[in-house]
Amino acid sequence: MLKFCSLYSGSSGNCLFVSSKNTKILVDCGTSCKKICEGLASISSSIEEIDAILITHEHSDHIQSLGMVSQKFNIPVYANLETWNAMEGTKQKISPSNINYFNVNEDFLINDLEIHPFSIPHDAANPCGFNIHNGKKKISIATDIGHMDTSTLQELEQSSFILLESNYEPEMLNVSRYPFALKQRIKGPYGHLSNEDAGKTISYLMKKDLKQVMLGHLSKENNFPELAYKTVAEELMNNNSDINTIKLDVAKRNEPSKIISI
Repeated sequence: MLKFCSLYSGSSGNCLFVSSKNTKILVDCGTSCKKICEGLASISSSIEEIDAILITHEHSDHIQSLGMVSQKFNIPVYANLETWNAMEGTKQKISPSNINYFNVNEDFLINDLEIHPFSIPHDAANPCGFNIHNGKKKISIATDIGHMDTSTLQELEQSSFILLESNYEPEMLNVSRYPFALKQRIKGPYGHLSNEDAGKTISYLMKKDLKQVMLGHLSKENNFPELAYKTVAEELMNNNSDINTIKLDVAKRNEPSKIISI
């Protein structure tokens, strides 16, 4: 069995928890050490039990306290070469024995978890999502996606559960206080995924055995949970997808989500 909990998810900080019978890992470390410890405690876990931290990419909302957490609790960290190179300051805080490299599109093991990193279109050094397997169970983590391309869609097929980005609502972004250049970055091909595009992605993947989705990485300024849920649900209905056959949740920004069991 796999368990998933979004400890924190949003443009202000991201940290996800995944566990199996024998393994507990974090994906990203983008908020404070204190908040991560509090989040884990709230789901009856502990930072001392974490076997590894996986890093999707080097942006600060994904690695804010990585150096401190790894150093303080002696936790191994896994990232690809380009990401390690892009977070050199953080790398210097981590014990060399805890620095681990993976190649995108090559599987690796952490105890009984098989990890498959895959490329995503985002403006970082070498950003990736993760497929995480335990036996026949598969879950996927896919955020910070500028556009949903064929290769990313194929990686997400046959996942029972996905944490999928639903970052912004285009009209809210257009009228926001963000500078023009930032707006263009967010909605560009290497920025973030909109609510509507998240809905289209889910509709397609429902035909590929998807049963549960948690919308994540919502923008604080250009989205809100009820709107993300509503837009995605409407997109599913527009695509003649049976909304009653999928469990749809929204990750919380400042507190852990419910625990998903697969």
